[in-house]
Amino acid sequence: MSAHAKSVSKLAEQTAQYAVNTYQQAMIDSLAQLVQHNTVAKEGVSATDNPAHIAFKQTLEKQATQLGLDYTDEGYVVIIGLGENKERLGIITHGDIQPVNPEKWAKSPFELDSTTEPGKLIGRGTEDDKGPISTALYAMKAIKDKQIPLNKRIELYVYMAEESDWEPLKEYIKHHDLPQTNITIDAEYPVVTAEKGYGTIKIAFNKTDNAPLFDPYISHFEGGYFGSQIPEDAKAVINNADAHLLEQLMNKARNYSDANFDFLLKDKKLTVSALGQSAHSSKPQEGVNAIPYLADLLSIKRWPNNGAGTLVNFINDNIGLGLEGKQFGSIAYRDDFMGPMTVSPTVIKQHKNNLELNINIRRPKGKSAQQLREEINQAIASWKLKNIADITELTHYIGDPFVQDNAPQTDTLLTVFSHFTGIKNAKPIAIGGGTNSRLFPTAVSFGPSMPGAKYTGHSEHEFITVKQLMLNLKMYTAAIIELAK
Repeated sequence: MSAHAKSVSKLAEQTAQYAVNTYQQAMIDSLAQLVQHNTVAKEGVSATDNPAHIAFKQTLEKQATQLGLDYTDEGYVVIIGLGENKERLGIITHGDIQPVNPEKWAKSPFELDSTTEPGKLIGRGTEDDKGPISTALYAMKAIKDKQIPLNKRIELYVYMAEESDWEPLKEYIKHHDLPQTNITIDAEYPVVTAEKGYGTIKIAFNKTDNAPLFDPYISHFEGGYFGSQIPEDAKAVINNADAHLLEQLMNKARNYSDANFDFLLKDKKLTVSALGQSAHSSKPQEGVNAIPYLADLLSIKRWPNNGAGTLVNFINDNIGLGLEGKQFGSIAYRDDFMGPMTVSPTVIKQHKNNLELNINIRRPKGKSAQQLREEINQAIASWKLKNIADITELTHYIGDPFVQDNAPQTDTLLTVFSHFTGIKNAKPIAIGGGTNSRLFPTAVSFGPSMPGAKYTGHSEHEFITVKQLMLNLKMYTAAIIELAK
């Protein structure tokens, strides 16, 4: 099939149907085995030494071998292959996952839960990215069963530190030839040709001893779990609180339809907890960020600048409930195709002498990193001066956006997507997330998440539906055939 063909071949169509008819349960069983391994990165432990990662790779090797596929373990990178051809088609995935709060799940996040919400397969990694791995394995198996003559060898790449550290993959790439054509299955449909740059703004709010004797002040503020998750929990403690303050806050809390608040007043200490909804931080509009919502609730007054109070004042002045940083000096901007930069406070780290606020940004093309950094510096410096605030600007990380203009496989993938979904005139899209696409030649992303559907990876309610898993199997089987035959 040429890159510009407008229909799916009968061979691809029939093999896709065969894959679903034959391997639906086997693919779900494969996913259940992969989900059991808690492959989150451990501080100070390499993926090659992490027992959970080692066990995960053993499961993967067993599955691949049973399916008659070849398996190569290169440490941080595993390659599962089909065929002997010199030209290759790469399918790019990852086997590591984001941290998880087990209290938020009906069953263990490391058990594939198909009963709590029938039709959904719930578990950490089901959408990001263990579901796609199982799907790719059975797409390859179906193609092998049918003995379809291919012009390209198929290579499934499983990287073990996509969520935490790209350096080992960059090092691997320096010393290995990569496939000429590549698809990442770690994002969305129809086809992703642009990704925003990931960044973190870091500010320390220094704790001071000048707490008022009698007036209320915020003695503690916490929230967030990890940098690429919109946090659903935040908590503040107000000292010298009384029933009047409690009543003011409870009255204001009734005005919020998205976030819920709990209050506990005991011995002049008022604890206020906020519950929002977690989401992937590349899609802040799909979650409810508990940190700014709690700060907004507390904006009934200006708080003493003692660290926690300074933090709340800063969030209210510079971030608010908006998602695009429009209050944050002049940092906000947008690109016509890639959309706006998003600005989301995701983690507050508690240190002995300060609270460290980490703000996740996802930036499109249109501004240089240097210009953005200068605008961030300027906004923080001017707020600091105006508010006589004891804050320290830490080193910010500002990653670059990625645009893939010359992937010849894009039209083929769009054709496959339209054929199996019935969605006509599908066009390439941009996303807020960052995938390993940017490290592989001419790579674009193809699924596993449908347009318009809420992406659940990185959330505390990650799932993939059985229906979507089967649709992905059809599309991946067909896409591999069309690109490799």
